[in-house]
Amino acid sequence: MSQAMQIGVIGGGLMGHGIALTFARAGHNVHVFEAGADSRATLPERIAHSLGVLGEDAAGIDKISSRIAVVDTLGLAAEGAGYITEAVPEKLDLKKQIFSELEAAASADCILASNTSVLPITSITEHLQTRSRALGTHWWNPPHMIPLVEVIRTEWTLDAAMENTFDLLSHAGKTPVRVEKDVPGFIGNRLQHALWREAISLVENGICDAEAVDTVIKSSFGRRLAVLGPLENADLVGTDLTLDIHENVLADLEASSGPSPYLQGLVEGGRLGMKSGEGFQKWTQEEADEVRARVARHLTRLETILD
Repeated sequence: MSQAMQIGVIGGGLMGHGIALTFARAGHNVHVFEAGADSRATLPERIAHSLGVLGEDAAGIDKISSRIAVVDTLGLAAEGAGYITEAVPEKLDLKKQIFSELEAAASADCILASNTSVLPITSITEHLQTRSRALGTHWWNPPHMIPLVEVIRTEWTLDAAMENTFDLLSHAGKTPVRVEKDVPGFIGNRLQHALWREAISLVENGICDAEAVDTVIKSSFGRRLAVLGPLENADLVGTDLTLDIHENVLADLEASSGPSPYLQGLVEGGRLGMKSGEGFQKWTQEEADEVRARVARHLTRLETILD
């Protein structure tokens, strides 16, 4: 799948527009179906803005944008496509309905992918007649800046569908990894939320405040995570030392199987984070905007450094 092909993207929101421009940058023609008229109208502007953040000049933006067509029916997005990914809101019934429509509209050899971070791919695709060509692709937000895409196999997914998706993503400049079993959270979110569970527990139990947690991570092991994964680090320091540490600390770590009561209290009290002005910490609109801008600048610089 390294040659240019027709690709369909279902949903033109935050994830969908980033997925579309990623494939277009790689030379593919992309049809994006977006149900909302307002979102359709703003899609070209949002794509151009994101391409500018990635460093594309005006000529590059025009060239890449010319490969992306915004359409108002799912059938037009599926027409002639060799690969289709949906990126609609995380609602199981909606995704199942879209996959039923895609199965009917797409060619028999078209791969059908679902972008989700929380819903089981098995539940989304189990009702299909041709579920062997369906799989999951968990893109990370923002999808045009984060390299990773988790490619999730169900019990029915053909090897060819996995391999072709892996090749397509690699050619588009992404870093795909295979998830061979469809488990909740896949790989990345299981790791991320294991860390978050302990972080919340530290605050909940009065060991430190939220700012201290974030400072410790950003100013210590967080600095090397982009180039040194946890298992590489374990091998670096030695599995014997890793075992010694585990024997002393694991029994004291948070091990609850449900959400933190502290977190539940924040949500019930309307402390929803930056969008409400307060979560674990208080936020002004200016502070929230600066955090988002800082993340974008960091990701852009990181790509340059790691290249």
